[in-house]
Amino acid sequence: MSITASGVRRWIAEYAEVIAEHRQKLVALDRAIGDADHGTNMDRGMQKALEKLEATEGDDIGALLKVVGMALVSSVGGAAGPLYGTLFLQMGAATAGRTELDLDGWTAALEAGVKGVQKRGKAEPGDKTMLDALLPAVAALESGGELADALRHSAEAAAEGMRQTIPLEARKGRASYLGPRSVGHQDPGATSSHLLIESAASARTE
Repeated sequence: MSITASGVRRWIAEYAEVIAEHRQKLVALDRAIGDADHGTNMDRGMQKALEKLEATEGDDIGALLKVVGMALVSSVGGAAGPLYGTLFLQMGAATAGRTELDLDGWTAALEAGVKGVQKRGKAEPGDKTMLDALLPAVAALESGGELADALRHSAEAAAEGMRQTIPLEARKGRASYLGPRSVGHQDPGATSSHLLIESAASARTE
């Protein structure tokens, strides 16, 4: 089993659908500790990414991911645009010219994307950001195994990382302005990141 270009397209389509379904939940999470626009911004960005992807031909995975990244940078407001855009652009750079990815290839791509996010946002684990879901997801992939199982374990790790943001005090972004008042709220960025990894697992690329 491997991840093909058509699998990547299914992943992005599924993520766009999931973000639309969870838009109000993401807005509510962001209302508690941010600008209350994360769900709206991500929904708009993913619809634009889907539109651009559908207009892009070919099976170069790197090129497809770059299209998604560029769409998010140009259409998502706030911090999420540059961060998610960087994630996909770096994944695209790591997969340039590839038409198929095995587990090692997918892991390397996601790791490159997450490192880009770290560099762009200057956040660390425990800062109550999207990295708290993404870093465990990468670590789970590195355990190896069958691709489908690894993707599922990665999604489970992202979910756990997301939940673990609830007791944290935010140290980055607008939520950090709240100080101790940010404790007790799940981070919206970690939530949308979990949905991203969950979508990759449920798309069952082949």
